[in-house]
Amino acid sequence: MTIRSAISDQFRKVADEHGRVLANLDDDLPLLESGLDSLCFAVVVTRLEDSLGVDPFAAEEVLFPTTFGEFVRLYEASAQ
Repeated sequence: MTIRSAISDQFRKVADEHGRVLANLDDDLPLLESGLDSLCFAVVVTRLEDSLGVDPFAAEEVLFPTTFGEFVRLYEASAQ
C-alpha cells in the first residue's frame, strides 16, 4: 500500500465514521473543503502515525499543508 492510498483510506474511513460527506480527493483540494473537521483531522493524523510510523507534524519546522496534495507530500517526505 502506498502512502497516498493509506491517507486516502483514512480520510474515507474517518469521514464515514463521523457522518461527513467527503469531497473528491484530488491534489488541488483545499483541506478546509474536504468535508472533514478538526476532530476528523486529528483522528486521521493519529491513525496515520500508528499505521505509517511517522508524524510529520512533530518536526521543528513544518509548513502546514493546505491542500490534499501537500498533505500527501508531507507524509511522503517524512517517510524517507
